[in-house]
Amino acid sequence: MGEERRNTSKHKVIMEKRERVLVTGVLDVMSFDEESVVTDTEMGVLIIRGSGLHVNGLNLEKGELEVDGEVESLVYEEEHVLSKNKSNLFGKIFK
Repeated sequence: MGEERRNTSKHKVIMEKRERVLVTGVLDVMSFDEESVVTDTEMGVLIIRGSGLHVNGLNLEKGELEVDGEVESLVYEEEHVLSKNKSNLFGKIFK
């Protein structure tokens, strides 16, 4: 499914002055807080990191996401890396 996902992509990322990020091709928002927004896109998992982040708009039917705040980084992660890190975190918490 990963290759099909990438071949049919309408994914775009537009950043304005490191204060606003517009993303298309969004499939789901997995988590968000003031320091990060983790979203599943047609091109993989996109992590937006910064401070004072706020999801200003989300329309999953159109696949659109708008995030405001001070953007420090945009990083794509492979899904299996993300789930591996989550399981390690839960393992440490519940020991």
